[in-house]
Amino acid sequence: MKIDPIIAVKDVKASSTWYQAVLGCRSSHGGEKFDVLTAADGEVLLCLHKWGEHAHPTMTNPDITCGNGLILYFRTSNMEKIRQNIENMSYEVVEDIHINPNSTKREFSLLDPDGYYLTITEFHQYEG
Repeated sequence: MKIDPIIAVKDVKASSTWYQAVLGCRSSHGGEKFDVLTAADGEVLLCLHKWGEHAHPTMTNPDITCGNGLILYFRTSNMEKIRQNIENMSYEVVEDIHINPNSTKREFSLLDPDGYYLTITEFHQYEG
């Protein structure tokens, strides 16, 4: 089983461009209402859906706070490259690279253009 997270955004094309610049992913669908962002190996990372389109019940009101209760948590072997991409874009970081005391992994966090909270962490397997 796999999950394809879908977030509602104001401008699909602008958000797609932003995520591609930050994560180095690519658009595999494209469009003004919906896009699918994939990693180099074709794995779906994130889907972008325009607010109010297609009558999805949780995507009808763009006036509510985006991402309440949600962290888009990206585990990657390219954390330093992604952090550099953010710096090159002069984009604000909420929490710079630090060791997460829970995971003991390096990570940093930022908000995307729609206000979704992203944490970028070095790749790791979950241990339990």
